[in-house]
Amino acid sequence: MDILVVDDNEIAQQLVCHALQREGHRVLVACNGQEALNILSTRPCRLVISDWVMPEMDGVELCRQIRSATFSNYIYIILLTTRNRTPDIVEGISAGADDFLVKPFQAAELCVRVRAGERILQLETRDLIIFAMAKLAESRDQETGTHLERICNYALILAQHLAEQPEYRTQIEPGFAQMIHLTSPLHDIGKVGIPDGVLLKPGRLSAAEFEIMKQHTTIGAETLDAVLRQHPDVSFLRMARDIALCHHERFNGTGYPNGLVGRDIPLCGRIVALADVYDALTTKRVYKDAYTHAVARETILQECGKHFDPDMVEAFIQNEERFVAMLRQFSGAESEALCA
Repeated sequence: MDILVVDDNEIAQQLVCHALQREGHRVLVACNGQEALNILSTRPCRLVISDWVMPEMDGVELCRQIRSATFSNYIYIILLTTRNRTPDIVEGISAGADDFLVKPFQAAELCVRVRAGERILQLETRDLIIFAMAKLAESRDQETGTHLERICNYALILAQHLAEQPEYRTQIEPGFAQMIHLTSPLHDIGKVGIPDGVLLKPGRLSAAEFEIMKQHTTIGAETLDAVLRQHPDVSFLRMARDIALCHHERFNGTGYPNGLVGRDIPLCGRIVALADVYDALTTKRVYKDAYTHAVARETILQECGKHFDPDMVEAFIQNEERFVAMLRQFSGAESEALCA
């Protein structure tokens, strides 16, 4: 991460820079607030560490100026100060500081505060990217609508169940269920690259058209790979990429785009595969009416071990009531009939 260090004391500046560089950060330096603003106008930095007392423009005024400017991304600000009275803290936070580090401090404490700031910035970046991309996909596909809300909730239900099973506890990291809830709306992001004549066709696709439609998986993965190259530290993009690429793979290897078999399919892809099909079955399309939950349930059971991982099917069966509740919540006037 690029970090801007602002301090008029050269020795203090060097100590902070050395601690950050040991952590692998790229460091820029400024001697006062105005110099810092000049740097930020040409070199975006997501995190600023500034001394409070400086000539020309102090750290508090720098906070105010940063918050009133129109930078494209949020800038996390840590103020370095000898002041630790409540009125000083209130003044700094009111000006726009995110955190304080009281002098003298250890390099380890500085690095911990920086890591905390990184986590917050990653959450902001994650949510903005997901929102923008999901809305982009939604704008292209007439059938999306509440589909995104249903998909992410169905995927969450399955992931929460799996996280409680002994055989998955070592596979599923803390936060996995929440992460799949956030990233599953990007499963069809690749549809932005499918021609309107195919994507919006009011009826079943021909074999040739279906081959074009299948490309949305690789287009989605390539799109997210491009974003990953720009944001390599944003870990959620890797899950989003796997979901976009693999949600049409089948457990028996007959899916696309790569014909993956069984556990070679990423877990997030196996989860979203079932969530997506359940939603497709219980949703009205231009070429079919919506099926009831009972019909969808029977179809999923028939595809156990073929289309779907048996563990995903078991998770679905164990949580039928929660699926029905989501179906009822997002299906409007048809909900009671569909939930039969």
